[in-house]
Amino acid sequence: MSVLFAAIDVGSYELEMAIYEISRKDGIRKIDQLRHVIGLGSDTYKDGMISYRTLDEMCEVLGDFAAVMKGYRIEQYLACATSAVREAKNRIRVLDQIQVRTGLKVTVLSNSEQRFLYYKAVAALGNEFNEIIEQGTAIVDVGSGSIQISVYDRAKLQFTQNIRLGGLRIREMLADIDSSQEENYRVIGELVDNDLETFRKLYLDDRQIVNIIGVGDSIGIFSRKVMRKGGNVRIPTEELKQYYERFRSSSLVKLADEYEITEDYLSVISPALMCYSRAVDLMHAKNIWIPGVNLCDGMAADFAVQHKLVRLGHDFTEDILEAARNISHRYIGSEIHSKALEKNVCELFDSMKKFHGMGRRERLLLQLAAILHDCGKYINMSHSAECSYSIIMATEIIGLSHKEREIVANVVRCNGMDHMYYDDFADQMDEEMFRKVLKLTALLRVGNALDRSHKQKFKDIRVSFKEREMIITTSSVADISLEQGLFEQKAEFFEEIYGIRPVLRQKKNG
Repeated sequence: MSVLFAAIDVGSYELEMAIYEISRKDGIRKIDQLRHVIGLGSDTYKDGMISYRTLDEMCEVLGDFAAVMKGYRIEQYLACATSAVREAKNRIRVLDQIQVRTGLKVTVLSNSEQRFLYYKAVAALGNEFNEIIEQGTAIVDVGSGSIQISVYDRAKLQFTQNIRLGGLRIREMLADIDSSQEENYRVIGELVDNDLETFRKLYLDDRQIVNIIGVGDSIGIFSRKVMRKGGNVRIPTEELKQYYERFRSSSLVKLADEYEITEDYLSVISPALMCYSRAVDLMHAKNIWIPGVNLCDGMAADFAVQHKLVRLGHDFTEDILEAARNISHRYIGSEIHSKALEKNVCELFDSMKKFHGMGRRERLLLQLAAILHDCGKYINMSHSAECSYSIIMATEIIGLSHKEREIVANVVRCNGMDHMYYDDFADQMDEEMFRKVLKLTALLRVGNALDRSHKQKFKDIRVSFKEREMIITTSSVADISLEQGLFEQKAEFFEEIYGIRPVLRQKKNG
């Protein structure tokens, strides 16, 4: 049995809809694709708002997309907007008008969600992704508004960083500079080099990058139209640079005629290609893989995985956790304590399923809170909870929405303060988020109490329930007087949230 699915990308430079047929037998197959160039990013990056004229055009095109979906009898779809809508001051009105006039509900992706979908699209192509990231590999994604660089090594995500320089943003930044094409390239190079050099000093250090995976519309078009290599190609980086130098030496008029790309589009992809070229030079990578995927492909891959129609060979949840562990390491967090705490809270969460009513995603957020709970000590040990909150809110965690990052940050903040003050910032969250924060905080506080000494005395815990008590039993032979003494303080809040009293018992051997 197959499912028809539509993915709509409300992008910074164009609107795109792709229709897929997805099944367990044949995987993900694209059967139709529609595109329309529109200046959303030009409005936002220049004026901070999407104009009425652009909004009217957008709604008209999305209405046409909706009609095509109806013709296919598609019931399952996902429409996502990226930086042009995300950064627009009038985005609430824009989203409302789209839904009222077209019937389509558009989800605004955080930057980390957007990039994560690209990675899933690459992984959905087969096992090549898993093979290539065994060695030092950087995924370089140059979009209209920003560059995302994520580094993998030994199949694990090491770090990711966003730089606010994309093809369309750079074009708008240089719009008022009257200069020749060659001077434009020089200015773009200076812009890009400054940020990439800072990135190199902070993150690359002596790390060896063997491979680059180039994703994004610009590099995909370059591969298909300029290199004539098709949509999925893997070549030495020297070959890419040769193609790029020939591309750069031609005028926009000549390029437009030779490769059948409009001059307007070339003015966007040219600075984007400069970003890729500079990244290749910076990292001294040997090979580049251009898989030719886009955001719609990522939405389809994510939908297929969520509905258990396709299995990806890579564990992206572990990528999210690994990114958090690297953040903790950067701020000298206690790795041994965090591991013990992560194990404790997962055991508590799993045993409490019928009481908390939360799912796998909330379990992941609790794990992230456990990993990052003490990173603020690096800044101020006396106010570590507030500092941890600030670090988490200021640090991108790949794969999380902004709202999910807020939940993690608030759980960490609540863990380090007296619960009588929680209501002081309740008005900063909606009711649903606040409930989740309190539930996860109660679990984190009890889990943390089990290793208050940071000596990992509880090598194992067993959780059972008797009437209105949650009995936590350990077979540890260590002196747990500290843990037992502080446990009662945490138990009161837990009981207030869940109506169940945690009880700590030690079962001594012999």
